[in-house]
Amino acid sequence: MPDFDSTRRFDNGDNRLNPLGTKLASNKDLIMEQILNNLNNTPIGQVLQKIASLPEVRRDKILDVRRQLTDGKYDLNERLDIALDKVLEDLTAQ
Repeated sequence: MPDFDSTRRFDNGDNRLNPLGTKLASNKDLIMEQILNNLNNTPIGQVLQKIASLPEVRRDKILDVRRQLTDGKYDLNERLDIALDKVLEDLTAQ
């Protein structure tokens, strides 16, 4: 009867789950490499590519807009309308 260890299941040298005795990590690496190579061909991959190409956050602009909002000098409704128009234009242009 095989020795049973609750942390290692059955340890009797039986390799039925991995008959070749090879490490499964290399298979996982190969699969991950294939996924990464084909990522750009998927919709989510294309979205990730667009996100990666976006410029970094400009802290100075954010702080300036916050200051304007606090002072009541930033017309949020007008800015939102402009932003929504640009988004809709981008969506309909594709």
